[in-house]
Amino acid sequence: MASDTDLEALSCKAMVDVPRIRPVLDKIADKWTIMILTVLCPRPARFNDIKRRLDGITHKSLADALKRLERHGLVIRTVLPTSPIGVEYTITSLGHSLREPFEALCSWALAHEQDLAAAAVDYDQARG
Repeated sequence: MASDTDLEALSCKAMVDVPRIRPVLDKIADKWTIMILTVLCPRPARFNDIKRRLDGITHKSLADALKRLERHGLVIRTVLPTSPIGVEYTITSLGHSLREPFEALCSWALAHEQDLAAAAVDYDQARG
């Protein structure tokens, strides 16, 4: 774990670099990006397979997200010579470079989901 001094230095650096950091985080920290890249990390997948694995995403939301990820170099779209024509999405090396931080974030989410839920209940009860 980083010391308080390390965290303070990192925080100060981040504050100075907000104009550079925010546009990058806007590209990778939206509602579906982490989940889409997590699905594509182990192997390429077709559109409908991704949609099936991401319960709750709409066709339009997935299509828009995949276009955005392709535009930013995080996935590659390949048209397959099948009948009917199929499309497969593959994570790029740039997308793979997000694997470690995304895995850490997903692990944190699983480890703290009950803490977050309990905090929300406590908050609601204190204000209810």
